[in-house]
Amino acid sequence: MTTVAAYAAPAAKAPLERTTVDRRAVGEYDVLIDIAFVGICHSDIHQVREGWGKAIFPMVPGHEIAGVVAEAGSGVTKYAVGDRVGVGCMVDSCRVCVNCRAGLEQYCTDGPVWTYNAVGKDGRPTYGGYSQKVVVDENYVVRIPDALPLDAAAPLLCAGITTYSPLHHWNAGPGKAVAVVGLGGLGHMGVKIAHALGAEVTVLSQSLRKKDDGMRLGADHYHATSDPATFTDLAGSLDLILNTVSAPLDFGAYFSLLRTDGAMVNLGLPEETVGIELQSLFGNRRSMSSSGIGGIAETQEMLDFCAEHGVAAEIELIRADEINEAYERVLASDVRYRFVIDTATI
Repeated sequence: MTTVAAYAAPAAKAPLERTTVDRRAVGEYDVLIDIAFVGICHSDIHQVREGWGKAIFPMVPGHEIAGVVAEAGSGVTKYAVGDRVGVGCMVDSCRVCVNCRAGLEQYCTDGPVWTYNAVGKDGRPTYGGYSQKVVVDENYVVRIPDALPLDAAAPLLCAGITTYSPLHHWNAGPGKAVAVVGLGGLGHMGVKIAHALGAEVTVLSQSLRKKDDGMRLGADHYHATSDPATFTDLAGSLDLILNTVSAPLDFGAYFSLLRTDGAMVNLGLPEETVGIELQSLFGNRRSMSSSGIGGIAETQEMLDFCAEHGVAAEIELIRADEINEAYERVLASDVRYRFVIDTATI
């Protein structure tokens, strides 16, 4: 067992503070990763503040982990010391259910073991990437291509795969009109990846404040949802809508933008219950769905795709002692577009 420095929330809604956590000894199929960078995801804030229900404390958040292998167990075959690797939102699953066998570990019927705020198979709480090191089974680690800088690659482990997976599943590409609701941590990756896939990309944001950024990131069109004309002008024109915001919306208004067989896929998870008028879905075989991260193989596919197409996150690198300030700035939408912690400062 190894004791490492970390930043943790000691209790719900409490500021994060520097502490130490114990990492398990490196097992036969484990790799020890020296964490170089870790992204701050909005879900970190939801969980630290128990917005999604009862949580485990002390909590070390962080599931956008990029680093280098420092040690490999005797049975490890996929990685060697010095390899550039990443860890996303899960660190284990049952491995035998129908979803795990299909490469959909994120939908494990027993529930995946999440990177933090969960209990591992050893019965101990999991701690995330706001720390110096982590030990993970090699089967839940991915390789970061050399073409991707580690700091800008870290957010791909959540924001990247969370947008890539539904774009891939719903066949976004040439001839498809895709809209991204919200231009934040998830949204900016959705725009970049949809553009790289060849889709016609529209950003739907509350205002036009970020229009120049949206167009630079790859959007073909940018509309303000605060303008009623947006919903008139775009009616029935979209094949796919990715909703990246974690707040209730007038879903009926967004459904009206879909073509026949169009789908709205929700990626953000509001803390409150949202209501939907089913009448707004009737007609034109429109559908509403959701999507959660991706399996390990698809995450690797996403990283390779991003490396090939020069896609990475737009980041603001911060010191560990700036985490609490960064949380407040995320809530105020004051980041372009992902905070990444330099773990050397822990």
